[in-house]
Amino acid sequence: MSNSAFFDLRSTHNPNRWTLEVTQGLCVGRTGNMFMFGGVGLAASIKAMEGTTGRRVIWAAAQYLSFARPGSIVDVDVEVPVSGKFNSQARTKAHVGDQEIITASAALGERPTDDSEQWATMPDVPQPEDCPPMERWERDDEELHDHMELRVAKGRYGKARRDGVKSDDGEVYLWARPKDGREIDTSMLAIIADFIPSAVGNAIGKNAGGNSLDNTLRIRHVVPTDWVLCDTRIHGVHGGFAHGRMLQFAQDGELMATASQSMIVRVHD
Repeated sequence: MSNSAFFDLRSTHNPNRWTLEVTQGLCVGRTGNMFMFGGVGLAASIKAMEGTTGRRVIWAAAQYLSFARPGSIVDVDVEVPVSGKFNSQARTKAHVGDQEIITASAALGERPTDDSEQWATMPDVPQPEDCPPMERWERDDEELHDHMELRVAKGRYGKARRDGVKSDDGEVYLWARPKDGREIDTSMLAIIADFIPSAVGNAIGKNAGGNSLDNTLRIRHVVPTDWVLCDTRIHGVHGGFAHGRMLQFAQDGELMATASQSMIVRVHD
């Protein structure tokens, strides 16, 4: 990994095809059964669509279909069915060989305007240096969280003990950033957005998480920041599935993006 990019998405001779090598640092899961983190797949799809169209993403939504394992090569194919004066509509298919992994759709572009407002406000929480680091499960092999720094401002996150008591509001506040000075850009926000399932355990009071079925990211205004505050809420759980959202704020309170997901609930022993 370079100092600026979290993953190495490469262009090819075909302007509509991009490739990504799946390293262990882009993966999560149990030792021996690791797979590419879903947020990385959405982030790579966004980068590919931005690279092909030359426009920035406005919103992007991914549907997770299968898993890419460490050592595999993911091809990301871009289609641009509509391209207008100010915005384009695009979609991608990310696949390993003939196995489709992720399908994504997006709108990209920007219109000339001076209007810039926000009505969502960042929660009043301690600064990252005043919050405890997320406690992780010990393991010997490399995985995605080795390249992230996470600090918990509110809620039971990571290895934090659950006592069977459900949350009153389903909320977790988490400070997040990549390590080693890597840039916080749209693709990094897509990766961080896929932390929503980890808030399920806090909501239901059990050692639980989830497998993402989808991920939708809506970009407002990405600004330079050292940390992202993730205001995460699980809205509800029923029938083995959960639904939640995340507001992503820069450290100065600027709303950069919103995200939402549905997920399969996994309760662990």
